[in-house]
Amino acid sequence: MKTRWPKVVAVCILVVAAVFAIAFDRTRDPSPTRPTLVDASIFGVVEGITEFLPISSTGHLLVADRVLAVGRDDRTKDAADTFTVFIQTGAMFAVLWLYRRRFESLTLGVLGRDAEGRRIAGLLAVSFLPAAVVAFAFGDRIKAELFKPGSVAIAWVVGGLAMIGLRWVRRANIGVRTLAGVGRRDALIIGLSQCIALWPGVSRSLVTIVAALLCGLSLATAVEYSFLLGAVTLTAAGVYESGTNGSMLIDVFGWAPLVVGLLFAFAAAVVSIQWLLDRLRPSTFVGFGCYRVAAGVLVVVLVLAGVW
Repeated sequence: MKTRWPKVVAVCILVVAAVFAIAFDRTRDPSPTRPTLVDASIFGVVEGITEFLPISSTGHLLVADRVLAVGRDDRTKDAADTFTVFIQTGAMFAVLWLYRRRFESLTLGVLGRDAEGRRIAGLLAVSFLPAAVVAFAFGDRIKAELFKPGSVAIAWVVGGLAMIGLRWVRRANIGVRTLAGVGRRDALIIGLSQCIALWPGVSRSLVTIVAALLCGLSLATAVEYSFLLGAVTLTAAGVYESGTNGSMLIDVFGWAPLVVGLLFAFAAAVVSIQWLLDRLRPSTFVGFGCYRVAAGVLVVVLVLAGVW
């Protein structure tokens, strides 16, 4: 029953959001200044499904943006970029809900009322800082140089081959430690690996899970720590983008697409996370690796054909 209840709630939210999107959608203008609600729902589903699976949400959102052609000028492109970061908050809430007992412990730890929660919160802070510093220092340059279909394709293929190689991690007998055994050195290594995920298409989940496995964490612990770190990272990114470009985002897109995108991202993330946890085994990640390689090759073909 515990595994079905989150899915039932998520599907209900998905249905409500879909009805809202369809009922209030408008006819697409030949040169739209904002996404339709159907566009927003598509972005939300793509974000929710891909954020915590090791296949890169950023890469998929870039592809979705190309297909839907939402940001067609400088102003709407900046708003579209902010929108994709903002709806990640919906995926973050999915983790908060599914791991609500863990986050309750973390909150009590920050307040000085839970020793283990305080310890894990400190580890997450150590893991979060490296990518935050790199993103703050080089974020604009990374967007200018790497947010392109070709860069995403390379990252998908390389990351996919790495995921297929995860079966050798299992053979090497790595992966027995629980969250109680994670130390600051492990947290720093995982945090440094997250910097690699600033390259779109790499996947934050992929690199943090692999780094955690190489540190000796069990597969279940590696996934949990990756999800917790992802929630912290997405929260920080959402707060930063809202504070920096929030007013511009609302002026260009309005409130309705934001609400629809968040709801769809939340519901889709709940389903995808629960699906992954129910099928958590090394062979699952090999399947993700094959998908990444296939997706990367497809994008390369489209780029060479001049479609993108």
